[in-house]
Amino acid sequence: MDIEKVRNWCLKKKGVTESLPFDEDTPVYKVMGKMFLLLNLIPPVSINIKCYPELAVELRERYDAVSPGYHMNKIHWNTVTLDGSVPDKFVYDWIDLSYNLVISSLTKGEKEKLAAISR
Repeated sequence: MDIEKVRNWCLKKKGVTESLPFDEDTPVYKVMGKMFLLLNLIPPVSINIKCYPELAVELRERYDAVSPGYHMNKIHWNTVTLDGSVPDKFVYDWIDLSYNLVISSLTKGEKEKLAAISR
């Protein structure tokens, strides 16, 4: 998976913004102001994504490219190195899960604002 695929997948989701709050090498993707993915552009290229705690551990055990979230809460975040060893379909699914986990944590008002977005 390459950087543009990740970027495009994130930006097509409802309510998503892209910013560079940390540095020019780490785009951050947020839904309703809450982070669901960080993209590390410095090789080895990787993403940090939110995950269910039990699944996070399972994925780390199954894939060498998956490790505890770098600079993140290791219980809820994984870092996935985009070295081609994990099929794109799985990476897309994990990005979707991260997005959906963040949406599920939104307040009722935030969810209503998200639902009103036409994209």
